Amino acid sequence: MFVAQLADDVHLRILERQDAAELFALTDASRDHLRRWLPWLDGTRSVTDTDAFLAGALEQFAKGRGFHAGIWRLGVLCGVAGLHAIDWANRQSSLGYWIGAGYEGQGLVTMACRAILDDAFGHYGLHRMELRAAVGNERSQAVARRLGFRREGVQRDAEWLYDHFVDHIVFGMLESEWRTQSGRWRE
Repeated sequence: MFVAQLADDVHLRILERQDAAELFALTDASRDHLRRWLPWLDGTRSVTDTDAFLAGALEQFAKGRGFHAGIWRLGVLCGVAGLHAIDWANRQSSLGYWIGAGYEGQGLVTMACRAILDDAFGHYGLHRMELRAAVGNERSQAVARRLGFRREGVQRDAEWLYDHFVDHIVFGMLESEWRTQSGRWRE
């Protein structure tokens, strides 16, 4: 299983089915906070829904098609980050993440995404990563900028968010750019 130590008190690890209750509790407690930008909340109404998500996520991980990891601080689940579906033909994927209410502004998402980029470009050997953020989602856009992603354009009406479409800003990062800016060399 993928585990990364991000700081003395913070780590990232693959979510497992035993995490369903804790993940659902975080989702449910953060529902109003997350609803502004995430379209999947209405489909997550119980621990059973979360367990079904985790079963699919573990299958995705087992097949080498991406992963979903929990961001843990002092043993408490604070958020989720991972690789969306990997496009092996083009050696690319995209970052996805969310942080629970009360955990924003602590650098947890940025730390998690750095570890995931290392894994994506190192272990997986990917060539390109994307990060997409809704036009009004300034916090997500700030993560992309902190990580050194380049803004590539706007995808109009990219996502249905409950009762309206939102445009997405598309940010991109190539393996060579990550290697140069992070000082990390492909393993």
